[in-house]
Amino acid sequence: MSGKKIADLSALAGGQAARFEYQREGISRKGFVAHFNGRLVAYENRCRHLPLALDDGENGFFTGDGRHFVCQNHGALFEPSTGLCIRGPCEGLNLFPLKIEARDGAVWLVEEEALG
Repeated sequence: MSGKKIADLSALAGGQAARFEYQREGISRKGFVAHFNGRLVAYENRCRHLPLALDDGENGFFTGDGRHFVCQNHGALFEPSTGLCIRGPCEGLNLFPLKIEARDGAVWLVEEEALG
């Protein structure tokens, strides 16, 4: 299966995340992949409240206790396994999920429309 390499698995130990860029609809976008509860998840790095990145530019995606993703701009909380906003101005909306695959010691973005 083809795709775009977005992170090394070794960089995603429990509770870690990595940023990456990709193309969708001819537009450069930011994404992130995270390791949460033994599972890899990936989303577009864009809050559903305002078109801003969730993190602070330092891969600061998780709350201090590591249980949720947090928007560093206004404090919205998201469930890592589903992307659902559970608190904040975008409550009830989901982050845009990205299809990924782990193989050959890396994480690959495999969603056809997201490849650039």
